[in-house]
Amino acid sequence: MIEGRFDQTATLLPNGKVLVAGGATFVGTFGPLASAELYDPASGTWTATGGMIEARRIHSATLLDDGRVLVVGGYGIGGDILASAELYDPDSGSWAATATMADARSDHTATLLPDGQVLVAGGSGNAGQLASAELYDPTTGTWTTTQEMIDAREIHTATLLTSGLVLVAGGNGGAETLSSAELYDPNTGAWTATAPMIDARFGHTATLLPAGKVLVAGGNGRNASLASTELYDPSTGSWAAGGSMTNGRIGHTATLLPDGTILVAGGSSQLGESGGFVLTSAELYDPGSGSWTAGGSMTNGRVQHTATLLPDGTVLAAGGGDSGTSKFASAELYDPTTGT
Repeated sequence: MIEGRFDQTATLLPNGKVLVAGGATFVGTFGPLASAELYDPASGTWTATGGMIEARRIHSATLLDDGRVLVVGGYGIGGDILASAELYDPDSGSWAATATMADARSDHTATLLPDGQVLVAGGSGNAGQLASAELYDPTTGTWTTTQEMIDAREIHTATLLTSGLVLVAGGNGGAETLSSAELYDPNTGAWTATAPMIDARFGHTATLLPAGKVLVAGGNGRNASLASTELYDPSTGSWAAGGSMTNGRIGHTATLLPDGTILVAGGSSQLGESGGFVLTSAELYDPGSGSWTAGGSMTNGRVQHTATLLPDGTVLAAGGGDSGTSKFASAELYDPTTGT
């Protein structure tokens, strides 16, 4: 990439290019980036595109139905938590401000709903973890509040189920690591509790499988990073153990491959961009057998990077950090056909 960065977002655009935006260049709450760049899989090159209005890290980026990208919240300059939002237009390569959220937040989730609205939930606010949730309407460019979650949480996951409900699971609740999970119904705007996970965790990944179940992997438990995984079955509202990865990891990525397997890559043995043992290893989950196998090794051990499935079926891993203060500009490709 043009700039080394971690805590950035990566969004696959309708034209096949990948938009990488924001992030930070060094450890700490300072030093967020406003810059953005585009990866072109056809040429394998990066080019600069318009910079965001506000520098930010640990924000969210959501591809809207009209092809624009909505970027929300995060940490700004000086460590301020942001309520601002902005839109990237791929046609012009420029950013435009849109309405501000009711609550400033980072470490939140943003989920594109079937009706085209975006559900932003939880995160870290100026007074601690948030239970609040709000909806962005791209047709009006406005936010409206919706019902609060049952539990305030940050560094959780949110997954759109095939039913149209949104599953929120785990996270840091401030006083404790959460195992609780809840469902958001876009038709009623209400949250209802569902069965808690087997393990309390935050900083995990959650991936919707082709059969409709959700695979939760890794994260930080009450005392250490987790190798455990579990499956949520929407038809029963219950969780079942999904087998154990070789390594406990947090700050990793999970990517659904075209053949239905899940590629989990990188991460660290503890939360954060510094400290812990940063992993080069990758592992593959096979939903058919419920087993994990080695998925090769990345060139660089990296944590808090991004992984994007490209149109040709390869996976682009970009940026992230190592166990010290180094932030990578490097990027690499995983080819499922060769396993390298």
